[in-house]
Amino acid sequence: MDIISIAGLALGLGAILIGQIVEGGHIGSLVQPTAFLIVIGGTLGAVMLQSPLPVFVAGLKMGKWVFLPPTKKPEDLIEQVGRWSHVARKEGLLALEAQILSVPDAFMRKGLQLLVDGAEPERLREVLEVEIGAYEDQMKLSAKIWEAAGGYSPTIGILGAVMGLIHVMENLSDPSKLGAGIAVAFVATIYGVGVANLIFLPVAKKLLTNIVRLVTLRVMFVDGVVGIANGDNPRIIESRMQGYIV
Repeated sequence: MDIISIAGLALGLGAILIGQIVEGGHIGSLVQPTAFLIVIGGTLGAVMLQSPLPVFVAGLKMGKWVFLPPTKKPEDLIEQVGRWSHVARKEGLLALEAQILSVPDAFMRKGLQLLVDGAEPERLREVLEVEIGAYEDQMKLSAKIWEAAGGYSPTIGILGAVMGLIHVMENLSDPSKLGAGIAVAFVATIYGVGVANLIFLPVAKKLLTNIVRLVTLRVMFVDGVVGIANGDNPRIIESRMQGYIV
């Protein structure tokens, strides 16, 4: 569980609600279902329009990383590659073949298989780096649906405000209907700007941070298996991989 994400969201929302109360307002005045429908529904529709279905679905699934980030640890990877390097140094690369099926990650299985098959170190690095590049591009494309939502929602909020004002103008002769129209106008703007800057854009940045970490783990792995292919000393391999940890 990412505690700082929970604390940041609670602090941001709490500051706005407390500020509303301190100014003498009521929290209930910020609850406006029509404005919520306009902003969230319009933003969702715009993001869906710009995104292929697989990218959109992948981006939504990645949203959980804000609170439950991937649990892969660089220390575990260094330890695992270190064990492989000791086995390869003592028994040869073919001895690693028995380890392949026990590796849960498909990318690591592929790298280990290429190593066992005797691929040249530079060719091994080239193949795996191409896959890393494709992986990074796909992940960033999925994460950017949240950034796109952060760009659309303020504009949709303004659209909701204009719709509310139109409703007000249409009912100038009936004062009882003016309040609802004005509420939609102002609250829609708050929703649009608020969800963009408190949720959508921060989520996008947090996802990109997690993606960078996952890509770094893959780069570390490539460095490790290439070191094994080159016959480097296990301690040298581990030391080089530890250089990626900040």
